[in-house]
Parts: sequence; structure tokens; C-alpha cells
Amino acid sequence: MPLDRIDRHILSLLQEDGRMTNVDLAEQVGLTAPPCLRRVRALEEAGAIRGYHADLDPARLGFPITVFAMVSLRSQAEHDLAAFEDHVAGIAEVRECHMLNGEIDFILKIVAADLKSFQEILTTHLTPAPNVASVKTSLTIRTAKSISGIPVTVD
Repeated sequence: MPLDRIDRHILSLLQEDGRMTNVDLAEQVGLTAPPCLRRVRALEEAGAIRGYHADLDPARLGFPITVFAMVSLRSQAEHDLAAFEDHVAGIAEVRECHMLNGEIDFILKIVAADLKSFQEILTTHLTPAPNVASVKTSLTIRTAKSISGIPVTVD
């Protein structure tokens, strides 16, 4: 979708602060409130804005463990890939699931309350899942950078 400078500025500001009022947003992009709101609604309807959410701190809310799991499947047939995606969609602790090219089929971002909880997720939900050939995991030691969204340039 074609975006002009004002649309990109709106996206950049809302990505930084999704709770910003329309009046504040309009002021910062140089519009009055009604046309600014129309632009925001158009960006939502076009799918450029998928939603609004709070950025929660996993550790403060009881999920201090983050693990990345690299999953290889026995078959890469489309129905097998879709079945795996459906399976992990039902595991609440799996926060991200990305299909990859190369040796690994999927990488998952998993949060857990502790190592025992992670082990339970791994042994009861992940490794016994249909078509799973192997799961390799890496526990995060620290996060140096974590930024949601995308870089939006405003000319």
C-alpha cells in the first residue's frame, strides 16, 4: 500500500505509543483531529496497523525464562507444516513460531516460569508432537535488544 510522509509519521508515533490520543497524534503530524482519525482508520482497515497491545515484562509477571527451540520435522509436506503450526498455536507459552529455510524447519520463542516448567512444555507438548524429528533448545542468558515493530522512516 502506498504511504505518504504523514501516514509513515502516524505509524511511527503509534508504534512508539499506541495509547497516544488522536488529538496529540494529529498535533504531532500537523493535521486536525478528524482527518488524522480517518487516516488511522484507513491504516487499520488496510492492515498496516494490526492492533494495539501493552508491552509486558515477562520476568515481572512470572515468566523469567526465555528459550528458543529449533524444531526439525520428518516431513515438510504442506499439511504436516500446517499441522505443526496448529499444534504450537495451542501452547500458550510458545509466543512466536517462525518457519525457516535450511536444516531447521521452525524456530520457537518459548517463555516459562522456571526450568521445570520449560522441561514439561518440551517433553509433554513439543518433542512428542506428530512429525517432530528433533528439538534443539537454547536458553537465553540476557537480552541485549528487543524492539517490537519495524523501522519506519519519516522523510
